[in-house]
Amino acid sequence: MAASANSPSSESKVRIRPASDEDVPTLTELINAAFVVEQVVFDGNRVDDLGVRAYMSGGTFLVAEDSGGLPGCVYVETRNDRSYLGLLSVQPARQGAGLGGQLVAAAENLARESGSRAMDLRVISARGEQLLPFYQRLGYEVICTEPFPENLVAKVPAHYILMSKPLV
Repeated sequence: MAASANSPSSESKVRIRPASDEDVPTLTELINAAFVVEQVVFDGNRVDDLGVRAYMSGGTFLVAEDSGGLPGCVYVETRNDRSYLGLLSVQPARQGAGLGGQLVAAAENLARESGSRAMDLRVISARGEQLLPFYQRLGYEVICTEPFPENLVAKVPAHYILMSKPLV
């Protein structure tokens, strides 16, 4: 599965492909850079190399690749006739230029090809103001909210906002 588009920050083409084991260190760095904004809610990095490998054992990372490296990624996990989208990450300097939307579209295509009829995702409420409009423009609707698991300690009051989109 490949998608390409001109990147506004360069003339290079962006290609979206499944991640490989060799991408793990770069994925870890990319995800942590993109999720640094969540440190208002949680301490520390979002993921480490072992965590990325654990995700890879249960699903697929799609990476955006261009002449500058890997400016973005998204995680897709198929769960029967539904898929889960997570860890959408775009290098901070590249955010707002459409790469996140391209990655979501590629993730949705992968989910459809896997037989999924819907895509689900979670947003942290503390980031809802920024993220809900983005996902709503892509056709996602708020379904419900749920608390964080007990082992996830937040520094401020927050919860998950669950969103879903039909893929048919």
